Amino acid sequence: MIRPPRSIFTRLAGAAILLSLVLLAGLWWLTQVSVGATLQEAARAQVDVDLAGLVDIYATGGQAELQARINDRIALIPAEGNAPHYLLANDRGERIAGDLRKWPLLDPAVSESGVIAIGEGARAHARAVQLGPDLRLVVARSADLEAPVLASITTAFAAGGAVFVALVALLGRFAAHGLARRIARINLAFREPQDAASLAAAGRTDGDEIDELAANSASALVRVNDLVAAYKDTSEQIAHEIRTPLSHLDNRLVKALASQPAPAVAERLAEARAEIRRIVQTLESLLDIAASKAHRGDRSGLAPVDLSALVTGICELYAGSAEEAGLTLDWTIAPGVEIKGDARQLRRLVTNMLDNAIKYVPSGGRVAVTLEPGPVLVVADDGPGIDPCDRERIFERFYRGRALGEETSGSGLGLALARAIAERHGLALTLEEPLAGGPGGAVFVIAAAS
Repeated sequence: MIRPPRSIFTRLAGAAILLSLVLLAGLWWLTQVSVGATLQEAARAQVDVDLAGLVDIYATGGQAELQARINDRIALIPAEGNAPHYLLANDRGERIAGDLRKWPLLDPAVSESGVIAIGEGARAHARAVQLGPDLRLVVARSADLEAPVLASITTAFAAGGAVFVALVALLGRFAAHGLARRIARINLAFREPQDAASLAAAGRTDGDEIDELAANSASALVRVNDLVAAYKDTSEQIAHEIRTPLSHLDNRLVKALASQPAPAVAERLAEARAEIRRIVQTLESLLDIAASKAHRGDRSGLAPVDLSALVTGICELYAGSAEEAGLTLDWTIAPGVEIKGDARQLRRLVTNMLDNAIKYVPSGGRVAVTLEPGPVLVVADDGPGIDPCDRERIFERFYRGRALGEETSGSGLGLALARAIAERHGLALTLEEPLAGGPGGAVFVIAAAS
């Protein structure tokens, strides 16, 4: 299964959303800490003010007046929910007045302050003071207001953060979609170089970095197209200039043979005609290799080809040649295998592979052709195989490998042309190791390039 390409724009949008969440979390934490510290400081300030008032009451009205004021304040329930708590006790900690049941671990001699427990699970800010030789007072304020305030802040951040992240995701999606569309236009121009001119025109609208990239890419593609066209024209002109005199020379040789020269001369003339045909064939192979390499990766001009029918037809055509050479040609073709390509070039690819196999397999040998979906085309034989020294070089132009330790004939262009055609169609032509325990020989595999 082919995995879809990872989009950089999707990753950028995801990074923006993640960064927004991190920033929101950090801001929420700072707000929680700041608000919590402010509420705690306010509670401590209320304790100090309340305690100072009670000390003044004791100083002016005595212990009885202080007890009355403490009872009055306990009876009142503050509107803001920050309830006060008191304990007036003797030096032994025995309660005289107030709602606290036991003396907390605070030293009244130094007017110590701190957080104390009130009931089960509740805590409050408190301060203790020594009023007289046998009288002490502690005032506390519970932080009941802190929890709901912090909860409200959390709710507000969650709601606002959800809206903010949704907006970031929406804007990021729109921005990423626009960038992806513009980048796709550039990629399309590389896949379809003939559309480079339209890309150059579209790259001058907004004037940002993407448009600059589009304009530069279009200019480069137009330049490459011009160079390829010039190269093609030059190659065709050279081929024409070479073919024409060779054709004239071949016609003269035909006329010379028609005049019934001496047998020795006729033999030399026939050899000359064969050499001319070899030169023309080599020239055409070189042009085909160059054309295939120039269009490697270019999918323009390709159409669906029934590879099963094409390979079957070629195998049936070569069956007679193989029989004349004393070989057995077997083929196993899976039906319905299609590929987007050039039928003429694909036919040339398969015929080159079969020509190569029939040429090097001795009489009595076997050539097997298999085609499976993918496509995967295998041409295997039980001939002498490929010399290990030549396994990496047999696909080079003009390189002729060695079979059974002897130099082989030929121009050395068959496999080079076959590989060039395969690459033109997004395929790879490789020489594989024969199966262990099998008859040996050469195993050529043509499959989708990884």
